[in-house]
Amino acid sequence: MSRDSLLADRLAEALTVIDAPDVVLAVTRNDRRTVITGGTALAPPTPRHALRYELGSLSKTYTVLLLAELARSDVLSLDDPLAAHLPDLPLPYANSRRITLRHLATHTSGLPRIPRDLIAGALLHPYGNAYTRYDTERLLSTFARTRTRHPPGTRWCYSNFGLALLGPAMSRAAGSDYATLLTDRVLHPLKLTGTTLSPGTTGTDAVGHRKTGNAPVPTSDMGGFIAAGAVRATPDDLLTYLEAHLSPEATTMPLPLFDVQVPQLRRGWRHRDTHTLTWYQHPAAGGPLLFHVGATFGQQAFLGYHPASLTGLAAVATRRGRTCHLVTTAYELLYALAGDSTV
Repeated sequence: MSRDSLLADRLAEALTVIDAPDVVLAVTRNDRRTVITGGTALAPPTPRHALRYELGSLSKTYTVLLLAELARSDVLSLDDPLAAHLPDLPLPYANSRRITLRHLATHTSGLPRIPRDLIAGALLHPYGNAYTRYDTERLLSTFARTRTRHPPGTRWCYSNFGLALLGPAMSRAAGSDYATLLTDRVLHPLKLTGTTLSPGTTGTDAVGHRKTGNAPVPTSDMGGFIAAGAVRATPDDLLTYLEAHLSPEATTMPLPLFDVQVPQLRRGWRHRDTHTLTWYQHPAAGGPLLFHVGATFGQQAFLGYHPASLTGLAAVATRRGRTCHLVTTAYELLYALAGDSTV
């Protein structure tokens, strides 16, 4: 049996574990691509592998890659204070003025996961998208009123709030809006033609479902949190994105792609986990495995890659509720492929 057939069988086996209406598992390995699709729902009119999927927090890897590119272009420095790029914003708390762009990227700013008033909106409207009504002006005014939970740079604490602030900071530094910056400096250079920040026409985007599997979930509008969770992409583009990280030297932006893979800090129980500028890093056969996950109200995504074996894996799904086993299945599959030279 050929390696391609063996890999396809491995993906098909993993697919059976994932409980979701629509699933795509896509692997790039030594520049060979293997993609399989499935799910519990009837196949949509547009093939699953051709749809764009909401990436949720995986968008952060695109945002921080943009940050690294702007730093390499001397538009800004990773260690610039956030306040330097928001000069018109009054910041009464000293710790807020100490937050750097690097702190935001690595979740060490001391800011909470999401603003307190966003939590209240989510509780009042549990089936609504509170981000839609949270524009950039409100994001900045809330930041000005927020005390950090601990001094910047002293603790890791995942923060959508902090990552979102990179959007207006980069826009001010580069003199252009976030969407234009990401498109011109990341998406176009990496030839990511199937990646966007907004919904496409009917039939081009995957549709999530509520727990019943019947009621569709409206597309996610991230409002002022665009930099933290607005990217959507086709599986083919996700493989192209992974291949750029596996072989930065083959792209037009090698230095930023290398920069986002450099370890920055240790975190987790007994500091066993490594965090780069944007990726989680775990030990694996032959070298580190890097990954990130994301979710929106109706979809879930996983991206991971193992440079030593030139292997990358993208997994996306629409979902019913919160549990579909996509992330654990995708991670375990990538980890196994990293140590298996037979496929």
